[in-house]
Amino acid sequence: MENLEQFHGYQADFLGAKNKVALPRISPDQLPDVAPVVGGRGDVLHYQNYSVVQNARRRFPIFTAANIDGRQFRKLPRHDSWQLDPRISDKHQWGSSLYAAPKSDFDKGHMTKREDAQWGLTDEIARRGAYSTFFYTNAVPQIARLNQQLWRGLEDYILKSEAVDQGLKINLFTGPVLSDKDPVFVTEVDGEQVRIPTLFWKVIYFTKSDGRLYRVGFLMGQEELLEKAGIVHPRETGRDLIVSEEDQLFMDFKGADIYQVNVSTIQQLTKLSFPKAVEPFKDKRPIALIQKEVQGRGLFGEEDGIEIEGLTI
Repeated sequence: MENLEQFHGYQADFLGAKNKVALPRISPDQLPDVAPVVGGRGDVLHYQNYSVVQNARRRFPIFTAANIDGRQFRKLPRHDSWQLDPRISDKHQWGSSLYAAPKSDFDKGHMTKREDAQWGLTDEIARRGAYSTFFYTNAVPQIARLNQQLWRGLEDYILKSEAVDQGLKINLFTGPVLSDKDPVFVTEVDGEQVRIPTLFWKVIYFTKSDGRLYRVGFLMGQEELLEKAGIVHPRETGRDLIVSEEDQLFMDFKGADIYQVNVSTIQQLTKLSFPKAVEPFKDKRPIALIQKEVQGRGLFGEEDGIEIEGLTI
């Protein structure tokens, strides 16, 4: 294992001193669930080019925060070597036992994509960034269709079509929605029931030629995919049950589409507070991106694609 002290995590001033983007603020009722970091700076785990705040109770990340410099991206071969992070308790992170359990027909879904951290002035720095994404603190179970197709498609669009092709620097926050309503994995792991997150989100910060700071948000679901694969127990929902506005919002994203949403929607679901910025997407209704007509380059292939409102610089 490499020396973890050499990792340089998320930098708030990455987009310039006038456009600092602090880490999302965790709500007071979430603070007791944050995993303490031994010998670290506060309760944040710093890796190369990104950082993580871990939920000790759920043993998954609350969020990851990455700086991406498209101008310094380097193509390197992939080397998988997943491991626990010794800076937090093993009881606060799921490891190989979850992903090797019976019926664990899901991937170790990177929150910060390997290639997002794979940049630097040298190949060695970029390699260290890629290596540092293979800690279990950066992983959440994702069914293959989501991880390898839809989620990956959005990630590739952000990294390659925007950051790399246009030589941009962006800040990218990513995470699961950790809800107590998440369905339970059909297999107990180490004698415990595991609730599998069904929603994932991304919030991107970037600047345009006007020098202003912008942000856009996305949501993606996998509940229906998990249920169809028999990976989780179906959630009980009574027909006559009166649900709250928040519960209804949660149910709106059961499918596997990618949605562009207001960041306020993500804040409502996650209870995180994100730094303010100009937000081009104004529609309060979620937009299913894979159902929109293609405008320019496709995301999922030659015929299928998306148009992301406000992201193009």
